[in-house]
Amino acid sequence: MSEKQKFYITTAIAYTSRKPHIGNAYDIVLADMIARYKKMMGFDVYLMTGSDEHGQKIEEYANAAGISPKEYVDNVSGQIKAVWDSLNTGYDKFIRTTDDYHESAVAKIFKKLYEQGDIYKSEYEGKYCVPCESFFTASQLVDGKCPDCGREVIDSKEEAYFLKLSKYQDKLLEYYEQNPDFIKPESRKNEMINNFLKPGLSDLCVSRSSFKWGVPVPFDDKHVIYVWIDALSNYITGVGYDPDGSSENFEKLWPADLHVIGKDIVRFHTIYWPIILMALGLPLPKQVLGHPWVLVGEDKMSKSKGNVIYADELANRFGIDAVRYYLLSEIPFTQDGTITYESFIAKYNADLANTLGNLVNRSIAMTNKYFGGKVSRGEINETCDRELIACAEDVIKSYYKNMDIYHNADACNAIMTLAKRCNKYIDETTPWALAKDEANKERLSAVLYNLLECIRLLGIMLSPIIPQCCESIKSQLQVDNDTLSFGEIKDYSVGEASALFARLDAAKVLEEIAAEQEAAKKAAEAANEANVATLAQIGIEDFAKVELKAAKIVACEPVPKAKKLLKLTLNDGSGKDRIVASGIAKYYKPEELIGHTVIVVANLKPAVLCGVESNGMILAADCAEDDVKVLFIDGVPEGSKIR
Repeated sequence: MSEKQKFYITTAIAYTSRKPHIGNAYDIVLADMIARYKKMMGFDVYLMTGSDEHGQKIEEYANAAGISPKEYVDNVSGQIKAVWDSLNTGYDKFIRTTDDYHESAVAKIFKKLYEQGDIYKSEYEGKYCVPCESFFTASQLVDGKCPDCGREVIDSKEEAYFLKLSKYQDKLLEYYEQNPDFIKPESRKNEMINNFLKPGLSDLCVSRSSFKWGVPVPFDDKHVIYVWIDALSNYITGVGYDPDGSSENFEKLWPADLHVIGKDIVRFHTIYWPIILMALGLPLPKQVLGHPWVLVGEDKMSKSKGNVIYADELANRFGIDAVRYYLLSEIPFTQDGTITYESFIAKYNADLANTLGNLVNRSIAMTNKYFGGKVSRGEINETCDRELIACAEDVIKSYYKNMDIYHNADACNAIMTLAKRCNKYIDETTPWALAKDEANKERLSAVLYNLLECIRLLGIMLSPIIPQCCESIKSQLQVDNDTLSFGEIKDYSVGEASALFARLDAAKVLEEIAAEQEAAKKAAEAANEANVATLAQIGIEDFAKVELKAAKIVACEPVPKAKKLLKLTLNDGSGKDRIVASGIAKYYKPEELIGHTVIVVANLKPAVLCGVESNGMILAADCAEDDVKVLFIDGVPEGSKIR
């Protein structure tokens, strides 16, 4: 027996800033579907996922929570694993970038690249997006904002190490030309060439010295290794790569056959990552799939917008397979998909409850009712028989074609075409009418056999998509034949019929969800009020730690997509502008604030609010139930200490 062909597939590792929402979970569900399909096709599959646990944002979140960064990421990484498990994803390995072996290998990778001249030390001065942890030149910004997330960037200047991207630019373009399927969809490749490679690559900042939560540069402990060398290297360290000598597992699995990632990080995986591998002398991955986003209605999911849907909560309410099916059938290959509770319930009822569930239930129930559960293959005499079988054969071809190129939504649509044709076949043949005349017994048996055989095919095709449901189909059919062609089974002896998906009362479910959301909102408000009411007294020594200074507002503007925030530029007498984000947009127009002097808490830890790094807080008073007044101290010189 010949050895199975390997298929090494990875997801982007999830960032441990917050619990992942349904959009974040699409990576692992899509990768799991592909892995299951490849196993079905006879491949020796290895699926790796994990969590990205270093960086400035993690350090800030941990500080705000009053715990260590490691404690913070331990908690969130555990949440990520729990969500992945709640979706019945069968990954082979879950890597964490805080794993000892990974950190050790990353340090060696950095040192190797430095010693061979691919990394050098210099100084960075330019634009930095804190949420994306990315540096940009002014020309790369879009309307002055981050080209990836659209949020504000800040000026940054610090000593740093750089990777020589420009050295490998021509070699990378050559790889694109020689491997036309390297980036999918095609539009993503065109973006990389036109937006980054043709204008010319700038060398990449690969270390930071303004925070400490990361893998230290082994020969310069003032620096930590920046996210993209750290995080991207997981794809090789997780399977045993080490510059000092790699494992047999690495030799077997690398290069990866497929990286499954979101479209927002295609640049990092198709420009930075290949160049890192080229510099290490390693083969490049065979393909990168940059899938679209999952939106809520027309918007990206955001906790600040209150529109976040969590995958595990959705699975608890509607079932694991229902969530998997929605994601895999509703997210197109090249365009963003959308999810709302209304659309989810509509899809559930139409495809899973009515089309598939009803077909399986009544076909098996009729087989039990009319033949004690046993039917055999019969003659194909009628036009509708031939049409049904032709439909099955066409759908199988379409299924293979679409699954092989990861067009999962099109594959799901093809599968449902066969399920709908089966329901039409029931209406055409009217088994309940045939059962009234003993002379029609052979015809009735043939009709039910045709239905059961199509249901078997549906179960096989759906097994990478909704595996639990397909196990139930297999159990009810009481067959264990996975050959995807019509007529493979001679006789059926089915079990008892059981419902796969119960139809949902949309109005009732939506009412329940709305009530739960309102209760959660009130609970959060009550908790916030309780926290305010129980603030502990502090001593003079604690108050003395607060530095209050006079600062003049020299510029003010709204924060995009943040209704409550204004971005204030302050002159606090230090000679450098101080940026503060303040939730006073409801009470003041920007022009009403410019020129006034305010009191700023000057030694507050920086915090990122809707993409703005806020360095301090201005003092204001709650004057009424819905009114806030900023405390102006006009005439006080900028930089004066408030005592």
